[in-house]
Amino acid sequence: MSSVKNVMSLTKYIVKLPETKFSLFSMIFVSFIVGCIVSLMEPNAKDSILYSIVYGGSTGFLIFGLTSIMSGGLTQPMVNALDGRRMKMKQSMFLAFASMIIVALVYIIGSIVSVFSVYNYNYTVDALIFGCAVVFAFRTVTIWGTSNISLIKSITIAGVQPALIISMVIVIVFLTSITTNIGYFNIIALLIKIIIASLILMIAIYSFVVVVEAPMRRNLGVGGLELLSLFIAHMTEGSSAMEGLFEDMGETIDTLVGILSFRDKKGIKALFITPCVHPGPIGNIGGGNMPTILSERFNVFTMVSHGPSTHDFNPVSSKEIYKIDKIVKEALDRMDYSENASKFVRVENKKAKIGAQYFNNNLIILATFSPHGFDDIDFGVGLAATNLARASFGIKNVILVDCHNCFKGEAGRILPGNKEVFELMGAIEKLEEIKEEDNIKIGCASDPLDDMGREEGVGQSGVKVMIVEVSSPKFDVQKTAYVLIDANNMVGGFRERIIKKVTDLGIDHAEVMTTDTHSVNTLAGGHNPVGYKKQDEILDSILKCIMEASDDMEQVSVAGDVCKIKGLKTLGPTHATELVTTISSIIAVSRIFAPLVFILALLFVFIWIFYWAF
Repeated sequence: MSSVKNVMSLTKYIVKLPETKFSLFSMIFVSFIVGCIVSLMEPNAKDSILYSIVYGGSTGFLIFGLTSIMSGGLTQPMVNALDGRRMKMKQSMFLAFASMIIVALVYIIGSIVSVFSVYNYNYTVDALIFGCAVVFAFRTVTIWGTSNISLIKSITIAGVQPALIISMVIVIVFLTSITTNIGYFNIIALLIKIIIASLILMIAIYSFVVVVEAPMRRNLGVGGLELLSLFIAHMTEGSSAMEGLFEDMGETIDTLVGILSFRDKKGIKALFITPCVHPGPIGNIGGGNMPTILSERFNVFTMVSHGPSTHDFNPVSSKEIYKIDKIVKEALDRMDYSENASKFVRVENKKAKIGAQYFNNNLIILATFSPHGFDDIDFGVGLAATNLARASFGIKNVILVDCHNCFKGEAGRILPGNKEVFELMGAIEKLEEIKEEDNIKIGCASDPLDDMGREEGVGQSGVKVMIVEVSSPKFDVQKTAYVLIDANNMVGGFRERIIKKVTDLGIDHAEVMTTDTHSVNTLAGGHNPVGYKKQDEILDSILKCIMEASDDMEQVSVAGDVCKIKGLKTLGPTHATELVTTISSIIAVSRIFAPLVFILALLFVFIWIFYWAF
């Protein structure tokens, strides 16, 4: 499972870029300072400090600042004109700023070496050439890797900034008649040096990309750079273009969705839906925001919990979610309602804990291993568990909910053969048949937590609470709180803290679930369980919802069903595993191959440029 962790860790390299004006003013300021530093270091400078600052700063701005600003202004329309991924001006300007910093640092180092050199040789021009060659390679990799255009087109656009810098140096030298080591012959030598250096780096880049991209094309038929470009587009702009690739790769499956419908005198009051479909893979791609999208398809209070499923069952696009919506609505039209419900009971077997309750001959089982960490329960495991419950109690419909409420990471998945599978089965076997009675009330409340977001691990739907009250002559009134947080798992111990506070309010039983939404998984590291931040505020919201739901109690009847979803297009067990494994292997190879290739290439370039200097 470390392969998934390796892939998700790539998100830590995604940064939020500053606005255009920040990069613009930074280029002006930094280039002026660089010019001042180099001018003041001139060993033969006889001019005043003020003159050196003004002249040096102006020269630095012209060579580095103005050319970089021009490059930033040209790169964006050039990329967009070539039908690649749309580039924003702030991205173009920041790329120009980052490139300018690289050239400027190399230039300053060359100037410092020149001042202290015992060979009485000026290394600044050679340093400038080396810096331009490095920037050319840097810009090529960046544009090629993010814009989804060809290598030749990327090279053309990447060469704009270093070409402008070199051109500005030549113009300044000839217009100001400054004594320098650049003459007509040396200008030709300069151009030859930078062309050869650029070719060396281009060969290194092309060789690297061909090697690391080959497994992706061979196994999945898509280009690694194309996938990277679409991934960055989603992470930085919210683009859903990646779904097109997933649709080409996807596999059609059949799966299940569990439905509980609670109806009062006015109509349906609340829905509790449990699809065995994974809300991933990330952000708003595929089913990433499925719990919110699905709940908003109904005009009533709707809780969408997490059914047994792993990343194999990620929908390839958000439109696949509407297949679930259609199945649920069709089922609602044919359901038979009654007021029968049982009390809520809890059973434990080693680490496995289940809460169970009957609703009109439909058994719902809430499964957790908290406080022991766990992640997704595999569909096959869930199917075996529900079949066991059906056979044991002679009941038609069993809805198993993966509470997904104690974070451990990818290693916590409950897969066939894991000991947790048998612990879960043992808990179900310990469950005794519960008699249903004829009196049920529910109350509902929600809080979207608008002041929280992905940084706190909270999805769009926030917190939802449903209190179920059952009573009969054989037992007193029992209240059970079903608490659902739109989040991808939660930190260990948070569930227990919530349950303690909820039961202190007079609620007999409570269970806390997360939807496993991956809409919050756009932050560094990929995993973003709720509870790392603002635990107290989230807890206060839950307790507020408990109070509001208690005031909302109404007599209801209930119906349920478990329906098959046919022809749902997902990444599938084959491609999901293959995608993650392939990307993980590329990452592993790149960590070794990339430094080796580029260090050797830079070494060759360095020797080529500085050979005549020694």
